[in-house]
Amino acid sequence: MRTLGPGSVSSLLKMVLDVIHVVLWVALAGATSLIFAVLLLSFKPALLADISFGGKSLTGPWVGPVAALVPLGAALYFGGATIIVGRLRRIFQTLIAGDPFHPDNARRLRVIGVALAALEGGRYLAGGLIDVLSHGRGLLRFMGGGVSLTTWFAVLAIVVLAEVFREGARLRGEAELTI
Repeated sequence: MRTLGPGSVSSLLKMVLDVIHVVLWVALAGATSLIFAVLLLSFKPALLADISFGGKSLTGPWVGPVAALVPLGAALYFGGATIIVGRLRRIFQTLIAGDPFHPDNARRLRVIGVALAALEGGRYLAGGLIDVLSHGRGLLRFMGGGVSLTTWFAVLAIVVLAEVFREGARLRGEAELTI
């Protein structure tokens, strides 16, 4: 099976990315709606149960905003994933068109790298916040705390690939100018 062009592996992967893109938008809308629902419920604190972290409970006017942090984290994650999948979809569109070294693909890959780095940074931030709120009682284990070398390797690999695509687009542009 071919890798580029219509009816290729690229077009199959593009269809999968299209489905994932829709699912991510629905998840993002759901998380955003949940944020507003929790914040609206916080105006009537009796409707929200007390939040407890490792035996310490949170009561009072901060219950709603703290409870909204979980769907906020989910919304930020889904937003980042939506950006990544959206850029991948556009890259695969150029692959289906038979133009892998399209000048915009380098920029798209850089955006994917930045989004991956931001998601990983957000994971560290959320882990630190959970650790502070739980008073160091080990809730960070649920997030797989620690530095993910795999993620940072992927970020670096994507940045390198972005430069390869930029150079490929430059060479293709020079070749088009040659008579």
